[in-house]
Amino acid sequence: MDEDVKRILYVQTTGTEQPERSATVFFLAASGAAMDMEVGIFFTQYGPTLLQRGVPETLRVRKGGVTLGHFMEQARDVGVKFYVCQPSLELTDLKMEDLVEGVEMIGGAAFNNMALEADQVICF
Repeated sequence: MDEDVKRILYVQTTGTEQPERSATVFFLAASGAAMDMEVGIFFTQYGPTLLQRGVPETLRVRKGGVTLGHFMEQARDVGVKFYVCQPSLELTDLKMEDLVEGVEMIGGAAFNNMALEADQVICF
């Protein structure tokens, strides 16, 4: 691991039940990655519902605004990694095959290690 690289880990706890809270994490993560930081988003509690196939293309943060997919693609394009909490998949009745491509499932120990290695952990 490069000690000079700054790392930020975002934690997204809300999902489709609060669309107004869905885009900020992707926007900030993309900004950090564009600043040459290593950035990941960990989706837990209801956060995994944002990753369900079809949701990013249809969920609008505000009426008449762009879709969540717009913000998600910006983040992916600059290298933001998406991680999903395995127990939260069960909570939301989702399986890995229900999610968009490129999401990695991790457990509590892996999350804790990532959090310890991050320079900042920011929760939404």
